[in-house]
Amino acid sequence: MGKLNADPIVTFPDGGQLLVSTTYCGEGHFVCELYMAGVEQKDRMDLRIVSSLPEAPTCLQAQASAYAQARHLYPGTAEGMKEPPYLIWPGPSLPSFEPETRAQSAHRHRG
Repeated sequence: MGKLNADPIVTFPDGGQLLVSTTYCGEGHFVCELYMAGVEQKDRMDLRIVSSLPEAPTCLQAQASAYAQARHLYPGTAEGMKEPPYLIWPGPSLPSFEPETRAQSAHRHRG
């Protein structure tokens, strides 16, 4: 998987973060995914996908859907959540994340 651009929505008391990744799919289609980022180790971040949302015709609609899903999944932190708009391209100074997804794991185990 390539680099993942992500924007933190909320930081939890243990230091973990809920991240949103926005992807432009072409032809006016955008999709967002939510990731849970564990506490960082030296040069690696533990990520797990929380929710993948359907495509939307605009970036803001995709991000609004991700925000609504995040509020639904984590209602106890809803008041402190960052609202859209979120990053699409993090720029060269921010870290890149390469999450392990279930599809990648299954593909590796098949041979």
